[in-house]
Amino acid sequence: MASPIHHVTSPRTWERAVAEGTFTESTLDRSLEQEGFIHCCDPAQLDFVLATFYAGVGHDLLLLTIDPELLESRLVREVGNPETGEEFPHVYGPINPDAVVGTRLLTPPHGAPVEP
Repeated sequence: MASPIHHVTSPRTWERAVAEGTFTESTLDRSLEQEGFIHCCDPAQLDFVLATFYAGVGHDLLLLTIDPELLESRLVREVGNPETGEEFPHVYGPINPDAVVGTRLLTPPHGAPVEP
């Protein structure tokens, strides 16, 4: 497997995606159609993403671990933080559920994944 990437979502959104056979949420409350791509992060960026974008979320979240080699949509690394020039992985199209090789529950306050 190539280096995995992550996406943070709600358990309910993931359940719906599995049932429908496609995942199209860009980030919480924003769709792929609205955003143009699906926001992801590398493992080393996860703490920053959780602290910056999900700290105020008061419900459980689900961490998706994605194998980039299994993605059917195009993966592009782009500058996501103009201040630092740091690049983040963006998926330009839906995520096929079989590219998700693991899930982990994240409970508030968000920061550390809950081990299964």
